[in-house]
Amino acid sequence: MRLVEQTATQLLAQLNAGEVTSLELTRACLDQIHRVDSRVKAFLRVRSDAAIATAEEIDQRRKNGQPVGRLGGLPVAVKDLLCTAGEPTTAASRMLEHFHPPYDATVIARLRSADAVIVGKTNMDEFAMGGSTENSGFFPTRNPWDLQRTPGGSSGGAAASVAARMTPLSVGSDTGGSIRQPAGLCGITGLKPTYGRVSRYGVIAFASSLDQIGPLGQTAEDVALLLEVIAGHDPLDSTSVARPVPRYTQSLREPLKNLRLGVVQEHYGEGLNHEVAAAVREAINVYKSLGARIVEIELPHARYGIATYYVIAPCEASSNLARYDGVHYGHRADEKRLITELAVERARLEQASDQAGLDRLDNALVKLYRRSRAEGFGAEVKRRIMLGTYALSAGYYDAYYVRALKVRRLIRNDYDAAFKSCDLIVGPVTPDTAFNLGEKSADPLSLYLVDLYTVTANLAGIGGIALPCGMSKAGLPIGFQLQGPAFTEETLLRAAYMFQQATNGHQHPPAIVTTNA
Repeated sequence: MRLVEQTATQLLAQLNAGEVTSLELTRACLDQIHRVDSRVKAFLRVRSDAAIATAEEIDQRRKNGQPVGRLGGLPVAVKDLLCTAGEPTTAASRMLEHFHPPYDATVIARLRSADAVIVGKTNMDEFAMGGSTENSGFFPTRNPWDLQRTPGGSSGGAAASVAARMTPLSVGSDTGGSIRQPAGLCGITGLKPTYGRVSRYGVIAFASSLDQIGPLGQTAEDVALLLEVIAGHDPLDSTSVARPVPRYTQSLREPLKNLRLGVVQEHYGEGLNHEVAAAVREAINVYKSLGARIVEIELPHARYGIATYYVIAPCEASSNLARYDGVHYGHRADEKRLITELAVERARLEQASDQAGLDRLDNALVKLYRRSRAEGFGAEVKRRIMLGTYALSAGYYDAYYVRALKVRRLIRNDYDAAFKSCDLIVGPVTPDTAFNLGEKSADPLSLYLVDLYTVTANLAGIGGIALPCGMSKAGLPIGFQLQGPAFTEETLLRAAYMFQQATNGHQHPPAIVTTNA
């Protein structure tokens, strides 16, 4: 088995035993990127020289008997919304195409301290707004299992990087399912931690009360390893929760006795692909065979999850993205051209003695704002800004935003009630397998419905993990998810590990990894 086909846990054991060097592993990953990423397009930027230099420095410290961090030279890919000092951080938007942050996000700093080798920044839906990575301002990412299909989103590049074995680990973000959904569609494991478990300092915001950073890897064990590094309280983030970080990797093998799994029967109704439903039911049967008890639960307000999410998230996006005006922040339109156009227009109006037109002629600064934002933002970002601005406007604030917040509370109450009778909730992660690129572009609502089973965990602030449970007849991965009460990542990871010890779906890479094509 080639180095790149092994799990992060296996590779770390070899690094620590001196059986392989970080430089050898990093070069193997860079070679794999060179071999397949021209087709997959998971990366916006690859840091080849910097990654090699980091790996060499880690190897030298090992050779000298000096201590090495928890990740010990493992290559990691990072979604391009985490600020990286002195390097482009674009959120896959033309608005930030030339933005070079002066500081590291806390998660980046923790990766560096743990001696991760950051090999590159991965593609995403612009400002994390989307579920297919087709809304990137630069190019779409493709699913390694079928290059005509989406890898999901918005962390599509991060998921595709792991699925195509370009890196053993990656870091993504999840605002409404953006880690779990691409993990499910790409046949890997992805964890959305509890809100406040991982610092958001230095993360380019989409919806601040929903965004959460989390790990992706081949297995639950890999995800546990990365979560140990990036989790923990951060005084720079006011929403970060001061709770100790468990050693997730050490508790994985502890058996989960008397595990109660909650099933929501409404999840298996109209709109769920029959192959997905069958695979998820088979996953539930695996848990039954392992001694888990299945209990039926109700989440009566989950049906309002999409509507609630698509009021709250755009409202927060409207506020967060107001800073990108071309003057204080972000892309700026060509000022000389704009001033010339304004002067020509003013001269024409004066010659025509059109006082009404002159009164309507905006000043240069307002024109600059408008032109800069029109040029810098993509269509989906504009759509969500307009949705949010409308819902926050006078006369509609109470009717939409305040009402959505009330429903959000009801959704959280439903989860609290459900977890009194079960330990975790099991169900689909997406209604269908990966869809074709462009298939849903003309119908934004159909794309929004891809997040049907994931958005409620973000609205409630709880954790969830997605992992593979089967393959469709078309040869596409099928995933399922587990959701748990706040700060029960240990239980989520143990339950996921328990499943993966009894199955082998997570061990099969796509053909792009194993063939020479």
